[in-house]
Amino acid sequence: MILIRLESKGPIFYYSYRVGMGYKIFKFYKFRSMHTDADQMVEQLKHLNQYANDEAQTIKTKPLTRSIIAYSNHDHILVKDDELFEESEYEQFKALEDKKAFVKINNDPRITRVGKFIRNTSIDELPQLFNILIGDMSLVGNRPLPLYEAEKLTTDKTVGRFLAPAGLTGLWQVTERGKAGMSAESRCDLDIEYALKHNFWMDMKILFKTPLAALQHENV
Repeated sequence: MILIRLESKGPIFYYSYRVGMGYKIFKFYKFRSMHTDADQMVEQLKHLNQYANDEAQTIKTKPLTRSIIAYSNHDHILVKDDELFEESEYEQFKALEDKKAFVKINNDPRITRVGKFIRNTSIDELPQLFNILIGDMSLVGNRPLPLYEAEKLTTDKTVGRFLAPAGLTGLWQVTERGKAGMSAESRCDLDIEYALKHNFWMDMKILFKTPLAALQHENV
């Protein structure tokens, strides 16, 4: 706590609104590991998001004008907010947006030096014990998501992750955390698997694996 205060201006504790089980929104507490304007920088750094597929980023979907449609053979046209899109291109565009549902930035410039240490050792997560005590979270579950991530996971394929309690640790953390190349789709699949299969013994196994998983080497 002293080191956090000495290195950068701002509060020792940080909270943000997160979405847990059943889309319940609550204040989520951590030790502050970033500069105080970190949330405002998300939009500026979205091009560094590791979950965004590089190939998908080449998709350029633009609205079609009525004159173009009149002189072409577009059989499947979608209308959205008074704009017209060719169906296959629009589906590609939506696939790109889904890949950006989670945000993971390698060597994130928003993180302080002390913040890097407490994140790599998961010390920054300790204040969430308060969330557990007041009933917002469980020890084991799916990670509660920031609002800007949760609002993109409302489709039939992804909504199942919110059937599980919000957790301090979970299946994704003990199997894939810190591994390079993990897609947003794979992470969501693990969340849904936990939501459908979790039980006491599964939770105990996850808790047993958590101490090793808590140590990571990526600066994210």
